[in-house]
Amino acid sequence: MNLEIRYAKPSESKLILEFIKGIAEYEKLSDQVTTNEEELYISIFVEKSAKVIIAFLDDIPVGFALFFYNFSTFKGRKGLYLEDLFVYKEYRGKGIGNALFNYLLSEAKKNNCGRMEWVCLNWNQPAIDFYLSKKAIPMDEWTTFRIDEKDF
Repeated sequence: MNLEIRYAKPSESKLILEFIKGIAEYEKLSDQVTTNEEELYISIFVEKSAKVIIAFLDDIPVGFALFFYNFSTFKGRKGLYLEDLFVYKEYRGKGIGNALFNYLLSEAKKNNCGRMEWVCLNWNQPAIDFYLSKKAIPMDEWTTFRIDEKDF
């Protein structure tokens, strides 16, 4: 088993979209995916709004993580915000999610981030258990708010 994790290439925008559709299906949110390959290419590789790492198992793309940097006023430094971490079902339990997560932790450390944050759906117990095993602390006293672009 040869596992490689590397940054996505601009030619892999279609693959990134496939991963996004995969996580959306898992989260029962497929109807909310409105992006396309071109939009992802522009956002990630031209505007550099986010970064993507991809896990390859024996040269087969099996998982990804999409993240970006935010800023903590309390820490006075940037933080790494994990938007998505996903491994295809048939490859789970092989340490791939763990390897992706550890890669991000090393990126956060290398880039002098004050913290790493993400959100997780309340019903996703396998993900919650995984994050707790990584010594993550649930931020139960916070409520996530959102305004969609149609309401700007």
